[in-house]
Amino acid sequence: MLRRLANPDVAKALANIVWLGLERLTQIVVAIAVAGLLARYFGPDAFGKWQYANTLLLVLVPVTWVCGAEILVPTIVHRPASELGTVLGSAFALRITVSVVALAATWTAIGVGITDPLVGAMLAGLAVTMLFREPVIGVINAWLQSMTYSKPQLLASIVTALAKALLVFLFVRIALAPAAFGWLWAAEAAVIAAALVVYYIRRHQGTLGWRVDKPLVRHFASAGTVFWIGLVCMYLFLKLDRLMLERAISFADLGRYSAAQQINENWIALGLMLAQTIAPAFVYRVHDARHLLRNIRRLMLLAAALMATGALVLDLFAHLIITRVFGPDYEGAIAIFRWCVWLSVPAGVEAIGNLVVLKYQAKFVLLAKWVLALAIAFAVNLVAIARMGSYGALVGLAAGYLAATAVNVYYIRLKLRS
Repeated sequence: MLRRLANPDVAKALANIVWLGLERLTQIVVAIAVAGLLARYFGPDAFGKWQYANTLLLVLVPVTWVCGAEILVPTIVHRPASELGTVLGSAFALRITVSVVALAATWTAIGVGITDPLVGAMLAGLAVTMLFREPVIGVINAWLQSMTYSKPQLLASIVTALAKALLVFLFVRIALAPAAFGWLWAAEAAVIAAALVVYYIRRHQGTLGWRVDKPLVRHFASAGTVFWIGLVCMYLFLKLDRLMLERAISFADLGRYSAAQQINENWIALGLMLAQTIAPAFVYRVHDARHLLRNIRRLMLLAAALMATGALVLDLFAHLIITRVFGPDYEGAIAIFRWCVWLSVPAGVEAIGNLVVLKYQAKFVLLAKWVLALAIAFAVNLVAIARMGSYGALVGLAAGYLAATAVNVYYIRLKLRS
């Protein structure tokens, strides 16, 4: 064990995991703290509009994920170092083009009044993050991942997240208009992008050196299309509950529902972080089918037990958590929270099964899975939301997660037992 830890590659990977864990925990704590501040300051109605604006953003952002890391990182690794500027420049050109089009379409939709005026004003600032997240931060982060050295990006994210939390507190104290907060998120993305560009230039003799190669741009545009569409469907599924609830309940009730889901989604994020951490050792580096199948079974049981234990604790302390984080105006979220935390169990099991899909780059399985989950959740929501309100959206999420898990299990049995 000591000899393994002394290996430079293992030590580098371990340090990378530590930084990743620290960044994720910081983001989770900051997200909960900021949500609590904004929920108390905005009130349920405006907070519901803020959450809906964020939901729209999170549905739009995957559109900019063309040429994802699963395509870009291997390209960086396998091409000569002399071509790095061409690879990154071509990826940037493709992503910034898509992001500019997405931002223009978003602002146009806001301008013609397709959303509530306050939702549109909030989204106008939030949407600017698309110009920085994938075109700049995503491209440079792919370069860092190719070296198993994500510390600069993670450190920048930690520092800016803490700074954002402080600024949110100050903005609340001076009673800044709710619509202005979206621009703070845009500024955070811009600062991270600028810091990473400066770091990259310093590592490359003071020049950026990015060049555009049209054939490579076309390759990037087509190579990851199936994965890209699959991820768009996945994020649409994850936010479908709020998109459909917006038409069925008031923004105040949507704010309470979103408050419950805010805590729950951060809890699920811990489970996903665990899956990403253990994936290299127990899934990606295991080549024997029987050994891999045994590992997946054990990891699924472990994930189910861990998420169920956490859900039980969150259920028991639901009243304390909601009222302390969001305030007494959100007591209506307590009952929803007690139900939605149990969604973490199928979400955790699905995340483990998904590791096998990613290991074998089964892009059509990924696409089929999330299209099926999205279709089932949509069909269930149509019926359940009309009859059960917010609880109907939870039923739709549960049905979608179970469908996705079933596809994972079927693929694992087919792939590993054959």
